[in-house]
Amino acid sequence: MSLNKAMLIGNVGKEPEVRYLEGTQNGQQTKVATFTLATTERYRDRSGEVRENTEWHNIVVWRGLADTAEKYVHKGTQLYVEGRIRTRSWTDQTGAKRFTTEIVADNFQLLGRRTDSQGQAQGYPAPQGGASYQSQASQPYRQPYQQPQPVQGPSEPQIDLEAPADDLPF
Repeated sequence: MSLNKAMLIGNVGKEPEVRYLEGTQNGQQTKVATFTLATTERYRDRSGEVRENTEWHNIVVWRGLADTAEKYVHKGTQLYVEGRIRTRSWTDQTGAKRFTTEIVADNFQLLGRRTDSQGQAQGYPAPQGGASYQSQASQPYRQPYQQPQPVQGPSEPQIDLEAPADDLPF
């Protein structure tokens, strides 16, 4: 068994870059959006000073999520992103082999903007409880509701009062 799951909360570093890829089965173009997300770790060093370490993540969203990102995700937006880690390689124009690591998002949730606490700076409305978006492929199948069946057996648990007490220390 294996698991490839990334969960991030951070601030968007640049406006989403939207592209259209050709070559789909029915002749339509596939939409993809990419943007960066910054996560910052804050800690105190041995001398007691607060230090920050910021990691930049490349986020990739496809199809419907790309539409949503194009409309609602902007530089500075705080996001919760769930997805999987993917590393790809290619050869650049000079012939050097290049690598990149990305988070391919399955869903994301808008958490607000850094400027929301400063009285609605830049005219963006504060989100009401956040908004969550998922790709169609990541939504689990749900079985239709079925009436629970009654359990057969005694209605009260049977306790053996003659059994010796266990020797657990708690």
